[in-house]
Amino acid sequence: MSVSVYIPTPFRHLVGNRASVHARGANVMEALSDLDTQFPGFNAQLMDAQGHLARHINVYVNQVEIENLQGAATPLNDGDEIAVIPALAGGAGPTVMTPEMVDRYSRHLIMPQVGSAGQRKIIESSALIIGAGGLGSPVALYLALAGIGKIGIVDFDVVDRSNLQRQILHVTDSIGIPKVDSAKARLNAHNPNVEVVTHEEPITSDNAFEIIGQYDYVINGADNFATRYLVNDACYLLKKPLIDGSILMFDGQATTYLPGKGCYRCLYPAPPPPGMVPSCAEAGVLGAMCATIGSIQATEVLKLILGVGEPLVNRLLLYDALSLEFRVVKVRRDPECPLCGDNPTISELIDYEVFCGAPIPHREAPFGG
Repeated sequence: MSVSVYIPTPFRHLVGNRASVHARGANVMEALSDLDTQFPGFNAQLMDAQGHLARHINVYVNQVEIENLQGAATPLNDGDEIAVIPALAGGAGPTVMTPEMVDRYSRHLIMPQVGSAGQRKIIESSALIIGAGGLGSPVALYLALAGIGKIGIVDFDVVDRSNLQRQILHVTDSIGIPKVDSAKARLNAHNPNVEVVTHEEPITSDNAFEIIGQYDYVINGADNFATRYLVNDACYLLKKPLIDGSILMFDGQATTYLPGKGCYRCLYPAPPPPGMVPSCAEAGVLGAMCATIGSIQATEVLKLILGVGEPLVNRLLLYDALSLEFRVVKVRRDPECPLCGDNPTISELIDYEVFCGAPIPHREAPFGG
């Protein structure tokens, strides 16, 4: 029988850096023996001194762990897939991927840029989303589907019928209930493996450090400048990566700020005068815009976790939906920036309502579009 064998990242150097190879055998042990014939030394990574599969190695046939089948004697058919998944060191202990998780994340596991090691990184990561609205909705959904271990949601509004045009975390039956509760139910319906932590309160200078400090990555989907500057400053002072996005009508922006490589203040040193730039509630937004920019933000988070590709660091992506054009402009760290510059003057959180000349919105003007 000819089968494909998924090779995890730690073993790929043994098989010419390939993510998948072919082997022949009537059962799992014969297929693994054939692999060792093709790639001498491969089985030394899998077997204990007695020639049995080591306890730190899990083997799956078509996403089912062989201990739930017939063990190493599990018969194979042409076209079956074997996956060899080793435990990985790190943190309090290796993340154990259940057969359900291997099946759920199978399209990640076969990607050489992700694999089992990358999926474990995703599972062991945490992300905080500011706002369960237009941008927060697609960000939260795609991060939950990807398997982020812990997702925090900051919002203090209730679901309104007008939200449903773009805020895909919520449905008609959610009208009148807190957005964080609606979000948690929807995310866990998609992926029960994810821990969803709700913060049903406005983020302020008093609680920002406490909330943000619990997470590895922060995604900003706020719909007001006071919150944007607050989250930017808190992330920089806590050395947290910040993935920022904004939308209005047919325009969108996205960028990523890493500590020491610029911040929101480098791009916009001062907020606009109150009333000069309308909010989504005042000017409107095309619902599909949220999906475009939110998906980009979610992708940025996953790239940072996996350490692959080029994140939007020191680059601002501009999206014009009317002309369907993407532009990328450079954003340089400002050495005169009061927060991240050479001689910073901001070392603690300030009064952002005074700084922006506008209050942080309450229920009637919530986060996130």
